Amino acid sequence: MAAKFEPTTATTTRIVIEPHSQFDLSTHSRTTTVRSLAITTLSNNRTILYVGTHSGTLFSLSPNLNHTNSSQNGTVLQKLSFLRSVSVTNSPVDAILVLPDLEKVLILSDGSLFLVDSDLSNRAVRLGFSKGISVVTRRRMRNNESEGLGLGLDSSNHKFLHKLGGFIVKDGGESHSEGFGGCVLAIVTGKRLVIVELVVKDVNNASLVVLKEIQCVDGVVSTMVWIDDSIVVGTANGYSLISCVSGQSSVIFSLPDVSRPPRLKLLYRDWRVLLLVDNVGIIVDEQGQPVGGSLVFRHGLDSVGELSFYVVVVSDGKIELYNKKHGGCVQVLPFGGEGIGPCVVASEEDRGGKLVAVATATKVVCYQKLPSVEQIKDLLRKKNYKGAISLVEELEYEGEMSKDLLSFVHAQVGFLLLFDLHFEEAVDHFLLSETMQPSEIFPFIMRDPNRWSLLVPRNRYWGLHPPPAPLEDVVDDGLMTIQRASFLRKAGVETIVDNDHFLNPPNRSDLLESAIKNISRYLEACREKQLMQSVSEGVDTLLMYLYRALNRVEDMERLASSTNWCVVEELEHMLEESGHLRTLAFLYASKGMSSKAVAIWRILARNYSSSLRKDPALETIIQDSGENLISGKAIAAAEASKILEESSDQDLILQHLGWIADISQLLAVEVLTSDKREIQLSPDEVITSIDPQKVEILQRYLQWLIEDQDCFDTQLHTLYSLSLAKSAIEAFEFENISENLASGNTERTNLATLRNSIFQTPVRERLQIFLQSSDLYDPEEVLDLIEGSELWLEKAILYRRLGQETLVLQILALKLEDSEAAEQYCAEIGRADAYMQLLDMYLDPQDGKDPMFTAAVRLLHNHGESLDPLQVLEKLSPDMPLQLASETLLRMFRARVHHHRQGQIVHNLSRAVDIDARLSRLDERSRNVQINDESLCDSCNARLGTKLFAMYPDDTVVCYKCYRRQGESVSVSGRNFKEDILIKPGWLVSR
Repeated sequence: MAAKFEPTTATTTRIVIEPHSQFDLSTHSRTTTVRSLAITTLSNNRTILYVGTHSGTLFSLSPNLNHTNSSQNGTVLQKLSFLRSVSVTNSPVDAILVLPDLEKVLILSDGSLFLVDSDLSNRAVRLGFSKGISVVTRRRMRNNESEGLGLGLDSSNHKFLHKLGGFIVKDGGESHSEGFGGCVLAIVTGKRLVIVELVVKDVNNASLVVLKEIQCVDGVVSTMVWIDDSIVVGTANGYSLISCVSGQSSVIFSLPDVSRPPRLKLLYRDWRVLLLVDNVGIIVDEQGQPVGGSLVFRHGLDSVGELSFYVVVVSDGKIELYNKKHGGCVQVLPFGGEGIGPCVVASEEDRGGKLVAVATATKVVCYQKLPSVEQIKDLLRKKNYKGAISLVEELEYEGEMSKDLLSFVHAQVGFLLLFDLHFEEAVDHFLLSETMQPSEIFPFIMRDPNRWSLLVPRNRYWGLHPPPAPLEDVVDDGLMTIQRASFLRKAGVETIVDNDHFLNPPNRSDLLESAIKNISRYLEACREKQLMQSVSEGVDTLLMYLYRALNRVEDMERLASSTNWCVVEELEHMLEESGHLRTLAFLYASKGMSSKAVAIWRILARNYSSSLRKDPALETIIQDSGENLISGKAIAAAEASKILEESSDQDLILQHLGWIADISQLLAVEVLTSDKREIQLSPDEVITSIDPQKVEILQRYLQWLIEDQDCFDTQLHTLYSLSLAKSAIEAFEFENISENLASGNTERTNLATLRNSIFQTPVRERLQIFLQSSDLYDPEEVLDLIEGSELWLEKAILYRRLGQETLVLQILALKLEDSEAAEQYCAEIGRADAYMQLLDMYLDPQDGKDPMFTAAVRLLHNHGESLDPLQVLEKLSPDMPLQLASETLLRMFRARVHHHRQGQIVHNLSRAVDIDARLSRLDERSRNVQINDESLCDSCNARLGTKLFAMYPDDTVVCYKCYRRQGESVSVSGRNFKEDILIKPGWLVSR
């Protein structure tokens, strides 16, 4: 029959532990009370509680951890199973030290140490050591390193012994070579601190081997912890640190004269030591240096333990849990009432401990740590969202919880906040969740069933929030909950509704706007993730719905015009009815539905005054191009042109080219000349479809074909030249008419003409450049067009193409009176008679014009040297003033004489060089070489005798055989006479 458990109403911010089971000592012995307590998990995963009494008896108890207890609010606890008991001495059991690796329990009682099996199956064996032991502790090693030395010493134990400086064998202990189990202990007896090894040979044969003795600190040591190579001891005077290697001691800090007894606790999880000073806990490392902050407890305490992230303290019938990281009290549980006397707490000394035991004089209560997930759920039920997230992050940092679960909790908190109408905070948590799927939000936007209903995961999380519903329903239900809570509070019933909403009830429209705005923010963030196509379609389409609900036109257009996964079928009807035709046009364009998109822009251009917003950026672009159009039309044409620039559908382009050209000829040209399309348009079809009134569009298109696309079609070249010529004639006639108008009107007219043109250069300049650069047009056809006009320079270019030099010179010299151009043309002809012909034109212009003596003198001055003086004299008119031509004629005559004499000098020098070469050749051919019997070949060193031989210009002599091998160009010395010519000095040429 289960026993009843006393009051369990807890003052707590979090439920970390709950009562699991209990043991009533009075049912086994009415004459004794609890003195000490220990809890451990053995190698077979059995958890054992050891209870030491004042009468010297040791009890072993076992909790049933498989039993799920539901007594958090109830009063019935299961009993701890009694296993065995063993009598140690008649004195109190002062300390219990469990040695799970040896399956032994070390007991301190009556100043002596006793050893018993972990299952208490044998009697307690007293270890042979002097009495008077006050404190004993075991050496704790980081990462569970072996502590036993065993006298069958391995390398690590040798290292430790070397640190200790050797060891002493006492009490009959002998050194053995075989290995056996053991552990290292520190014992305080009197003024000595003795380091010993417990050597266990068999069940009933164990001994203590003294390794080192150290002079202990002043005062009575009442508590001690050994961590690595440092031993921390506590006395009434304070806490000291003793090195087990050097034996040196140092004071950590002193205690005040009036204070509670010192207490130490090894925080195994953090590998730190907790030092208690009254109600303050100070955490130090193995060097005795404080780390982190201090823990301030509510009251002075009787005992202290450790459980996961928490320090467990008991005092005055209460058990309290403090977070080691931030020092806050997270749970308080009463367990025995006030005035019950000193209490003892014990916890498992490993990182994964889940039990903590608390004992009063006659009762032992075992508490079990709640699973982390249950703690989180409890915090979420109480709407302590920050506490839940803090706990999860703490667990994740300690490696006890995965990142996936952290993401799961963020999503769960987000949904709870969403149903609590805290939409901004909810989305913040959604964004922190890496595992939450965007499709989980879809039911809040569009009612089921819909296109994406099957994508929504059927995950209710922990069942802490209602199922998804449209945002309107969520807001209505939330407001109803707030209203209901208001009535309940007025009736005196406590509720967990948010106080902010309770004190300041929100407005429905504001809540709905906030919900849509923040859900939009979440979907915008989801667009940056790699999602399945179906999910991406849902995200973009529903995001467009939300933008429409808030009438965020700019966001709608930005989404529609960017790369998106919107489903057109889901949106086009809504956008048409709401009048967001621009957004629909952008959407059509992004999906490649160019025909529909351009059709909408055409409708908008027709009804621009009521359907279009002004776009300052596009308006500026249009105005900069020289066209002052109504903004709405210009914007529609610009957007349509963007689509057509990338389209290869010729019919579609030519269908809409007209209305775009009516608004902006520049945009029409950009459509026709775009290089963004994959297949270019047919020039014949384009030329046929261009409005004859839009001459500049035709000219710009032909210019693009010829200059940018390298078109060599003679018909297009001729068409382009004819179009330019016609425009040039019209422009020339317009300028002549303008000269007859007032100067003010002329300025305005010229300004308007320049502003209405899409070209930066005048048409005559473009015509002249093209006529000079192209060879593919028909000059005769162009000449026929401009024959009766005043385009003399253009005529000169055409006559030059036709080879009519005389007409070209007449136009340049007589019509245009451009002497420089005429002389340059004569230079291009390259014949002297051209200059004579030009001179004749200057001297006899005909048509009643006066002779152009100045131009004639300029010609003679620049090119007189190349003219025949006699012909020049014959051409000169008797009417020409002598003073104009005399100096030029004299210079011309002097130049002729100079050229004649210069030619004679060159002739005579050439003859001299020729004579010198002849003499040198004669000298070489007349040289004699004497060969005798001693003469050797300079190549093979063979005697020449009567052999044929050859001699090179550098005087080397070789036999004929070597000559054939060497060749006639390269001598024995390696000199190549074809590349390195040998020049011998002569009477004229010398080096």
